[in-house]
Formats: sequence, structure tokens, C-alpha cells
Amino acid sequence: QLQASGGGLVQAGGSRKLSCAASGRTFTTYNMGWFRQGPGKEREFVAAITSSAGKTYYAGSVKGRFTISRDNAKNTVYLQMNSLKPEDTAVYYCALDRRHSIVVATSPDNYDFWGQGTQVTVSS
Repeated sequence: QLQASGGGLVQAGGSRKLSCAASGRTFTTYNMGWFRQGPGKEREFVAAITSSAGKTYYAGSVKGRFTISRDNAKNTVYLQMNSLKPEDTAVYYCALDRRHSIVVATSPDNYDFWGQGTQVTVSS
């Protein structure tokens, strides 16, 4: 089970840190990802991290502004969002990939478990 939190209202240029807490003892063996879905848009990939946190991957639209990280001791994955823009407004979802791949997945079809989503609204 995944529980996302940390969303809210933030001004353009501001920062926000999302958290996703996972239950279960095998969290550390799975790659994790963040996705988002804006109003009237399809769910899109934001960032992903391998189980060991050795590799990360970002969508071009957030690269250099967002940072994904994880604390396996706390069963938690984070998304630090800086220099936020109004177009970052969306519901953000964390997701777990059970495939044990050395390569992170960017398609939502590869993720098996999803958090409930947390709303981030960026005002201009």
C-alpha cells in the first residue's frame, strides 16, 4: 500500500516536497516512480528511481527542477519540486514497479501499485 502526501497550493517559483510511504517489507527491492495527471490530461511520467537508489530518470519537463530520492530505512520515496510552474499543477501519484528491473520504467503500464494521489496547485 502506498500513501502519498505533501501536496498543496504553492506560488510559481516556489518549492514543495512530496512523500510516499510504503507498507510492506519488500519495498527496498522495487523501483519506484512518480507520475502526474493535470486537468484534462493523461497521466504522465515525472521521475523514477531504482530500488537501490543508484539510478534516477526524469521527464524532460522537470529535469533540473525536480529530484526523486528514497529512504529505504523509512520505506519512503520523495519528490522534491523546485522552481514550480503553473503547468506543474496536477495530481501527483507514486507507484511501485514489481518487475525487479535494473532499468526504470516510464510507462504507467509497468507499475503495479499506486498511491491515492496528492494535489499540487501552482498559482501564477
